[in-house]
Amino acid sequence: MDGHGKRKKSRIFKRPFKFLFSWRPFPVYELVSYVLMYASVPMLAYGIQPYSLNIIKIIILTILTLYSGFFAALIWNDITDRDIDAIVHPNRPLPNGSISSKKFFIIALFFSVMTFVFSLLINFWCFVLVITAALFVTFHNKYLKKIVKIPAYSEIFTPLQWIIVPIFGFLAIGVLNVQQIALIVIFTYFADNAHDLAEGIHDVEGDLKNNVRTYATSFSEKTASKVSFGMFFISGLFGIILYIKTILSPIFLISFIILWIYMLFNSYKLVKTEKKNMKQLGETIGRKGFDYFLMSYNLIFLDILIQLILHSFNLTF
Repeated sequence: MDGHGKRKKSRIFKRPFKFLFSWRPFPVYELVSYVLMYASVPMLAYGIQPYSLNIIKIIILTILTLYSGFFAALIWNDITDRDIDAIVHPNRPLPNGSISSKKFFIIALFFSVMTFVFSLLINFWCFVLVITAALFVTFHNKYLKKIVKIPAYSEIFTPLQWIIVPIFGFLAIGVLNVQQIALIVIFTYFADNAHDLAEGIHDVEGDLKNNVRTYATSFSEKTASKVSFGMFFISGLFGIILYIKTILSPIFLISFIILWIYMLFNSYKLVKTEKKNMKQLGETIGRKGFDYFLMSYNLIFLDILIQLILHSFNLTF
């Protein structure tokens, strides 16, 4: 292959990554938080003990798999929700015409393939989980959330995409602690759903037009705000139980409780606000809620990292 051919191939390979920097205004802290989040669960599953090169490789592959899957899922969602985004998110690539559907499809396919390859390099069961999740996300986003008549169907089932993170982490390490998996899965479901409900208040017009059933469209914005607050409350309880039932230390517990109280305070403001202000505040609370969700996982990572450092010096809490 001549020099021109190599440069062309290199440009094609870099396009998906170049696109990510202009696609959505991801804050730097969020992009870093995903790395810590995806590493936290296999670290929790493995425990406080010396890391072999194989364990480090598994953690790195877990990060690569879940990161690729995250971008793939978001891009597929943008493709299937193009009509909704034209109303509530007109600045996204497809509604504003900055990228064609064909190119967007190719980028989504690229990250999907990366997800499958990285998961298979870990083990067969991680690969099966990723394939199963991809099939669910595809049918959910493309068909189910627009045709299933169950009230609030979309927000009841959308958080199932995120519970892949804790299940994948335990499968990657090969540890099947059912109690710990259940606790972190329940926390993940309620924490993610809580912020989804708040954002659903902001997106209510587009969802109504496209028959997407959220709490806000199925009941009311006020009901959605109350359910969101309740889910934030439940998530915090399970975060505390997770501390009790795992190797997490008071570093996690104290930090998490402060974060949880802050989130409850902000969520309660959405419950009490006037209806005319709910859309704007719903978007803000939704963003804060997602940060709460991410930071909770980050606290798990930081807690275990500190414990590992202390363990290397034969120190413990």
